[in-house]
Amino acid sequence: MMQDDLKRQPSRVDGRAKVTGKATYIAEFRFPDLAYGYLVQSTIARGTVRDIDTAEAEKQPGVVKILTHKNAPKLANPQADEDFGEKSRPFFALMTDRVLFSGQPVAVVIADTFEQARYAASLVKVSYNEEKPSTDIRDVMDKGFASGRPRPVRGTPDEAFAAAEVKVEAEYTIPIEHHNAMEPHATVANWDGERLTVYDKTQGVTGVRNYLATNFGIDREKITVLSPFVGGAFGASLRPTPNTLLAVMAARETKRPVKIVYSRRQLATAHGYRPASIQKIKIGADKAGKLNSIIHEAVHNTSSHEDFAEDLVGISRTLYACPNVRTDAKITRTDLQTPLWMRAPGTVSGAFALESALDELAYKLKIDPLELRLINYAETDPDSGRPFSSKELRECYRQGAERFGWKDRKPEPRSMRDGRFMVGWGLATGTWGAFLAPSSARVTLKADGTALVESGTTDIGPGTYTTISLIAARQLGLPLEKVTFKLGDSNLPSAPSQGGSITTASVGTAVQECAQIVQKDLMATESKREASPFSGVPFENIEFVDGAVRIKGRPETAMTIGEVLSRNGLPEVTATHTTRPDFGERAKYATASHGAQFVEVKVDEEIGIVRVTRVVQATAAGRIINPKGAHSQEMGGVVWGIGMALMEHTEIDHRIGRIMNPNLAGYHVPVNADIGAIETIFVPEEDTIVNPLGAKGLGELGLVGIPAGIANAVYHATGIRVRDLPITPDKLTR
Repeated sequence: MMQDDLKRQPSRVDGRAKVTGKATYIAEFRFPDLAYGYLVQSTIARGTVRDIDTAEAEKQPGVVKILTHKNAPKLANPQADEDFGEKSRPFFALMTDRVLFSGQPVAVVIADTFEQARYAASLVKVSYNEEKPSTDIRDVMDKGFASGRPRPVRGTPDEAFAAAEVKVEAEYTIPIEHHNAMEPHATVANWDGERLTVYDKTQGVTGVRNYLATNFGIDREKITVLSPFVGGAFGASLRPTPNTLLAVMAARETKRPVKIVYSRRQLATAHGYRPASIQKIKIGADKAGKLNSIIHEAVHNTSSHEDFAEDLVGISRTLYACPNVRTDAKITRTDLQTPLWMRAPGTVSGAFALESALDELAYKLKIDPLELRLINYAETDPDSGRPFSSKELRECYRQGAERFGWKDRKPEPRSMRDGRFMVGWGLATGTWGAFLAPSSARVTLKADGTALVESGTTDIGPGTYTTISLIAARQLGLPLEKVTFKLGDSNLPSAPSQGGSITTASVGTAVQECAQIVQKDLMATESKREASPFSGVPFENIEFVDGAVRIKGRPETAMTIGEVLSRNGLPEVTATHTTRPDFGERAKYATASHGAQFVEVKVDEEIGIVRVTRVVQATAAGRIINPKGAHSQEMGGVVWGIGMALMEHTEIDHRIGRIMNPNLAGYHVPVNADIGAIETIFVPEEDTIVNPLGAKGLGELGLVGIPAGIANAVYHATGIRVRDLPITPDKLTR
């Protein structure tokens, strides 16, 4: 968006609290008589704990208790995680002597201060029966696979590929990548009799409450989980991490509130990661560029104890019109912790392979990469044959190309320069599902002209406080500053976890519909009042504007909301509502967001350093509720894509199965100096099918095409095709 347009948009309602330090994050919460826990982690990746000697640690000042598998209370009912399938065996810390991955918690020291706990933890001596670990995906592939997400074959892809006039066949790899959010994972737990209060860094307070209720055998109504601010997550907090369980366990055992906060180094094994993947793609086309075969095979790692599967190959089934498609997804087990969803999970990995291969095909055909995508544009969903509820991807291509200046691109690699730098222009396409889930909200209109909106969702950083407040304010006809949105509390009306770009559509719909119910209830009461100007007026002819209610076209009938409430003797009017999507109607359509990403890179020919100097993202994601927040999300996707394409790589010493760069010194992520110009375009879509708001998923979409777009731009600049991320200087100076 243009800067002037952004300046006119509302800023984050929670922005001032965040930049002034008034926003309280999990590690900052305290209870009286608070104790601190510090984890002792395994130094082996596979084997069993032979012995744990805690004697010296227990003698240290301030130490309250040390929990190990020897004395930790057994869980009430440990169950498989439904999100991971029936065969999953989720990891529960301190429940066994078995070591499943390096860095696994094997003890937790609880002391009066953090420093005392950390020091005592360093004195815990652990001996092991060590076994040889297998952590390299290529080394374990010959040990067998588990099925990922099987899909039926479409057409006759193998025969069509064999007969194709032009072919591309290539392998693409992506290493393990780790979340590195600003806020570390943390839990503060307090028992008050049988009632439990937990502050937890999470993307879903309801999920954490249910997890604790199941594993500690208590009524979920006795548990309150709070997460008012989250300092970044994007998948890292979709599942309870060991600190959650251990803090609650330690608090119960010590009869004191307990706080556990991971160090930056410990975070490498605190939660999951984007799994390592190997993808093989075959694409066949005729000489005019029309695709006739796509074969996409992918394998990624999981842990030894859980079958975690991402959908890397799904994008190859739906993005382009192709009559013959075969996809095959498999997972293979390694002695690492279980992977977990990481921004645009599966899809961004699959897009790197598919969109790189399509770029390779464009060069073989000597067809402009943009033109090749238009030749194979899917007017309907290729997999199901259903029409799209809306799809303005063609317009994304047009507007993005125009803004970027794509027509001035010289097609030959190494043909564009800026002094000592080779210049490359690349293109990729992104897509993400427009998901929707049941969600609940409560809306209260008060006599002072304000509104309180409540829902048990979270805000991991995309601006949910602001976006939901905007939805409520626009529906209620109130200024934004008159609306307060409360979230992050499991006692509030339930909402799905914030993940998969689902929150605005799901929670936003619930809030809008609940606000309408409140308005109708208020006017139903008012219309019964004697001498009311609204008596007999249909609700459709009434509007709420600028904190007042009036009959459309009759400004003289306006009354403030406070006046309406006071005249009816009401301090407030409130309603709670659950929205349940009409999946029957939606099932008739394919629903998705789309985007086109245009990338410019400049490559230093002598030392191989790549700088992404310019990106234009054109996005079609339905109705954009919060343009400034959406622009920020798109920028964040570009930054993440730069990291994924050029820097991020979790280095593992496969001899011992240990992560060797569990810190921000060794695990590189983009900083301000790495970021060039980022421009966003939002192509309007009117979509009454996807949800009543017309909003689609956006947060994941902004990342999907960026790594492939960068790789394609690097090839255009250098003539070197890098198929193994990240694209580091050594790969460009060979």
